[in-house]
Amino acid sequence: MQTKMTSLSSPRSSSLRLILCCFFLFLAAQPPQPPRAFAAAARWQLLQSNIGIVAMHMQLLHNDRVVIFDRTDFGKSNLSLPDGQCRHDPTETAVVDDCTAHSVDLVQTGGYSDGERQVRIFVPCSDGSCDWREIANGLGARRWYATNQILPDGRQIVIGGRRQFNYEFYPKSAGAPNVYSLPFLVETNDRGIENNLYPFVHLNVDGNLFIFANNRAILFDYVNNKPKCWSAAELPKGAFTQAMGGKFLGALNTCGRIRITDPNPQWAMETMPQARTMGDMVMLPNGDVLIINGVAAGTAGWEYGRNPVLKPVIYRPDAPAGSRFALQDPSGIPRAYHSTAVLLRDGRVLVGGSNPHIYYNFTGVIFPTELRLEAFRPPYLDPERSGSRPQIIFPSSQAKIRYSQSFVVRFTVSGNVSTDAVSVTMVAPPFTTHSFSMNQRLLVIGGGKVTNVGNSAFTADAVAPGSRNLAPAGYYMLFVVHQGVPSEGIWVQIQ
Repeated sequence: MQTKMTSLSSPRSSSLRLILCCFFLFLAAQPPQPPRAFAAAARWQLLQSNIGIVAMHMQLLHNDRVVIFDRTDFGKSNLSLPDGQCRHDPTETAVVDDCTAHSVDLVQTGGYSDGERQVRIFVPCSDGSCDWREIANGLGARRWYATNQILPDGRQIVIGGRRQFNYEFYPKSAGAPNVYSLPFLVETNDRGIENNLYPFVHLNVDGNLFIFANNRAILFDYVNNKPKCWSAAELPKGAFTQAMGGKFLGALNTCGRIRITDPNPQWAMETMPQARTMGDMVMLPNGDVLIINGVAAGTAGWEYGRNPVLKPVIYRPDAPAGSRFALQDPSGIPRAYHSTAVLLRDGRVLVGGSNPHIYYNFTGVIFPTELRLEAFRPPYLDPERSGSRPQIIFPSSQAKIRYSQSFVVRFTVSGNVSTDAVSVTMVAPPFTTHSFSMNQRLLVIGGGKVTNVGNSAFTADAVAPGSRNLAPAGYYMLFVVHQGVPSEGIWVQIQ
């Protein structure tokens, strides 16, 4: 399942559009650019044949490192811990003494067994000395398969999880309850199937939350603990129980979109070029959406997926209906259950993971434990488009900006420039796992005024988001996009 959201953050209008086929958040502050030429070709690159662990969870950090981790109860990984370190855990189900790594150089919450109420914090560093810090019993409830969303006030809301029909906040306020009931999760729970785990959660432009679970959605006022409106989508059920019996139902090939800030929001359905389940949806810097990974039959689970979908699809939200999807070149690596994909600052998409079996089983299963790491190069990185690619020369990376601040982005382009086809975008790097990218957002913050300043250099006026509802404080990648081709991004911190 996926969602696309678009919000116009200019003073003149505000709206939010969602597309439901995998989930992502897209916030735009400027009108869409005119249709552009769209190539279907793209390239794959094998980065590592064995990274030692399974890329079950991925998060790009603001120092351009990617945190990758799986889980400790799979047994020993293929990557030893440094300096002879070992982890001793008498409650561990696979290996009591484990001297191997399960994360590769964030607040992360919950998990399985003795990790289900823990909070883990990882502070990026450049010298390799940083490590996880774990807070015992930092959560008020057991959280396995829960969703985290950063809120405008800087806290995180942690929603749901296995047999948890409630939510809580981290960090916690003094005197506040540990957990808050969320009846919506009871109403969307089908007994014995658990098809509302990892509910899809996004921060709306008014500060409320959009929550989609199973086949229903709400706009949720978490401050007053009440839903504001409801919506439902017609989705078939039974894939999990059928797969348990050896019958693998075909995945859906439909994609639904809805503008949730409309007075009477309605679903509009589209047809994708291929059926797909367990896919990942990645926001690209130019506003396109990459749909990647997954299978064409079955459901989530180690042996419950069939027919891997090797061809990614690029979706253009603002193109005319019927011409929004384009198939891309296939990968040679199946990416089934527990696959991930994240956008990198250079515009590539990092792709990893798939089917991490206990004891890192590589034989005797349809889709073995997958340790290879790839990069997908979208069409905007094709060599013939290099003359259109901007290069940002000001501000420098790691710049700090304030809310509503007006600033100028200076960039160069080696080829001919169409000043009416330039935009400035900001992308929040999401935490990706289980076919959902938490906190993923794209904002269009400039490009309405572009000035030629000579020597192939140009300036584009930009305005930082006006509220924390649009962009919670933190680090974002900033891009200049010209004729659909993004620059390499720079890091900016909004505060």
